[in-house]
Amino acid sequence: MNNKHRIAVVGAGPMGLMCTMELQKRGYHVDIFEHDDRIGGMSATFDFDGLPLERYYHFVCKTDDPLFALLQEMGLSDKLKWVETKMGYYFDGKLYPWGTPQSLLSFPGLDMVSKLRYAAMVMKTKNVSDWRELDRVNVIDWLKGWIGERGYNVLWKSLFELKFHEYTDQISAAWLGTRIKRVGLSRKSLFKEQLGYLQGGSEVLLNKMEQAITAKGGRIFLRMPVQKVVTEAGQVRGVQAGGEFHPYDAVVSTVPIQYLPRLAPDLPSAFRERIDAIKNIAVACVVLKLKHAVTPNFWVNINDPSIAIPGVIEYSNLNPVGPHILYAPFYMPTTHPKYQRSNDELIDEVLGYLAKLNPNFRPDWVMARHCSRYEYAQTVCPPGFFDMLPPMKTPLHGLWMADTAYYYPEDRSICESVKLGRQLAEAVHAGH
Repeated sequence: MNNKHRIAVVGAGPMGLMCTMELQKRGYHVDIFEHDDRIGGMSATFDFDGLPLERYYHFVCKTDDPLFALLQEMGLSDKLKWVETKMGYYFDGKLYPWGTPQSLLSFPGLDMVSKLRYAAMVMKTKNVSDWRELDRVNVIDWLKGWIGERGYNVLWKSLFELKFHEYTDQISAAWLGTRIKRVGLSRKSLFKEQLGYLQGGSEVLLNKMEQAITAKGGRIFLRMPVQKVVTEAGQVRGVQAGGEFHPYDAVVSTVPIQYLPRLAPDLPSAFRERIDAIKNIAVACVVLKLKHAVTPNFWVNINDPSIAIPGVIEYSNLNPVGPHILYAPFYMPTTHPKYQRSNDELIDEVLGYLAKLNPNFRPDWVMARHCSRYEYAQTVCPPGFFDMLPPMKTPLHGLWMADTAYYYPEDRSICESVKLGRQLAEAVHAGH
């Protein structure tokens, strides 16, 4: 592929934007097609009762080097702010501090041996660099091996069941291990957690990326979903979008790979089956604007039989955006009966839980309410997931794909979007 070739990127989330920028650096002409009315994907901003706010919460960790490099490139390093944050654990009707040696030692739900083994597990996991071994291990077996049956039941069982439901026993240890490591290494000291946020939100970075793309002649077509990747004799010829054919020499999809069999019907059946084998959990994320904080914590994990969400994120305890902002995610397959409930029903359910977390909570604290939904929020990553993932280069010449499943085993974050966007562009460049 020479420098005159044209590439279509499907999806204007951070990964699509990053991939586009990297391809432009290599001399390609790149256009982006986005079905939404704005850029950003899951990090897009909406008007929440007069407050610009991201649909889903994001935070920055000390290990997010690819993001730091991009911020420096975009002249935005000064927008990254670090805050000492707190974590809580709501267990059996009571809120406990969490995330420090003192909180672990004082927590009444575990015996001393389990506490020491839990601390040892965290310390060992923070030093893992190759996740291939844990990729082959079931996470429940791994956790029970470290902290025992009771330790698993107290700390993890409900979190997994409320996030993965019927897939709870099908998750790899690597998936959890990277999350423990990422947050564990984002500390100012052993006793103080420190997380970051972008002043002005992810929108500040996304807008800069958009400006960089358009300055180099790239076009971003909003409200323009791709209906079909047009191929001829196994070679990409362009895309059908907006009722018209647009010629391109290659197409890079950054939307959920589950869309590809429909968008590219010429994909071989064996490759389509590999895509279909990747399962996902949806999210319905309640967002509340409140007069007061519910707890002093940024993150509260929940293990209580009377509360059917795995936790709440009090975003304003990280980023002081003004009125207090709380996110409460319901994770579930789209086949789950609760996913069919209205947004108002889910919001009302969350409001009922807040009085448990803080007995002083009253309905008149609520200033605004919202619920965002996304069908492909969390990939189900069973043991052996490295080998399950289809290659990013598809059997159709000129068609590449990647989505958040390819972050594995890392967590979903803008940092991983940036990292994978670069990798995807390198793969496209090297593949021609």
